[in-house]
Amino acid sequence: MNETSIKIYLDDEREAPKGYVRTYSVNETKKLIEKSESNNIEITEINVDHDLGDYASDGGDAIKLLDWLVKRNTLYPIVIHTMNVVGRNNMQRMIDRYWRNK
Repeated sequence: MNETSIKIYLDDEREAPKGYVRTYSVNETKKLIEKSESNNIEITEINVDHDLGDYASDGGDAIKLLDWLVKRNTLYPIVIHTMNVVGRNNMQRMIDRYWRNK
């Protein structure tokens, strides 16, 4: 993580691409977001899988992160990389609804 910005990669299985900080669960991602915000670190992207396997017990699948972001009105740029078609469609509908006017 550089001192001024961060890109977050939420996935329980895939390694994060270069330049991303990997998180495994929704709750871990929330903590990283809050820590970044409190340190004035810009969140430039959150790249999410949908299904978080065993880590779903720590905050749910990634759509729960989107719910949380909407409730707080912190609509950081989201990229979806899941292979779950239904999960992708559900997250994309949410993004289309809440992020489109951002």
